[in-house]
Amino acid sequence: MLNDADVQAAAARIAGKAVRTPLLRSDALDRRTGARIFLKAECLQITGSFKFRGAYNRLSAMSESERKAGVVAFSSGNHAQGIARAARMLGMPATIVMPADAPRVKVDRTRADGAEIVSYDRLSESREEIARDLAAARGAVLVPSFDDPFIIAGQGTAGMEIVEQLSALGEEADLAVVCCGGGGLSSGIALAMPRAEIVLTEPEGYGDAGESMRTGRIERVTNPGPTLCDALQTLEIAPSTFDILASRGARGVTVSDADALAAMRFAFEELKLVVEPGGAAALAAILAGKLSVEGRTVAVTLSGGNVDAAIFAKCMA
Repeated sequence: MLNDADVQAAAARIAGKAVRTPLLRSDALDRRTGARIFLKAECLQITGSFKFRGAYNRLSAMSESERKAGVVAFSSGNHAQGIARAARMLGMPATIVMPADAPRVKVDRTRADGAEIVSYDRLSESREEIARDLAAARGAVLVPSFDDPFIIAGQGTAGMEIVEQLSALGEEADLAVVCCGGGGLSSGIALAMPRAEIVLTEPEGYGDAGESMRTGRIERVTNPGPTLCDALQTLEIAPSTFDILASRGARGVTVSDADALAAMRFAFEELKLVVEPGGAAALAAILAGKLSVEGRTVAVTLSGGNVDAAIFAKCMA
């Protein structure tokens, strides 16, 4: 089982490489909820999401021989961009398996950082199998987006920063509401914030993590349907993330696309931030009243800001 020492080690590796993102608050949000809400703006992180933290931690921990062989990853976009940028910074080759319907902005930025992109159809092909075959053929290291101890510890540095930033204000969060796909960010934050209740926020139809917490075993999503929250379209959390979250008594809520769009608009109008649908999911849960927060001190993740212009225009329409 990972622990806080792993998060501390990750913090040392990414120091001076990742951005120490701001912790923001809004009088309008506090009035609306009756709570003290603090928003971790990972949409301002390098590559536009928290994923850079885990990516750089994982790649920088590799041996010289592993770095020469390079890495293979699979992602709809944010992990792809994090791996591509970290690989470029460390002088490593990177190949990313991305769905053909990934947001164009994420594909373009991944390619701009020098990564090779291999496309696949998310409905008929397995990205895991494609990536495994590529890694085996090339002798490269396969880096999953969440089922990896270095990735989880790296994402946990966001939670470590939240604790430090709140402490400097004389505050401590008793609740952390976290956007959740495969559980890398939420399990990392659970490690770094042991005194806070953890609530996982997923898109409607993709509530596998929350359902897994409820039943006490890993549950898989079937026939989930479309969602604007492309960053959170994970069908099943991993044993590693499940174990951490279950040990902390985490629970889950889901939000609709309409909830996510409303949260994106709130973030733009009140915080002057651009947030993607999946990155706005935790804020959406707060604004939509999916959980009671009145009287509490709450840390909320804004986990990414890589959104196509057409989707962002939809939230403002």
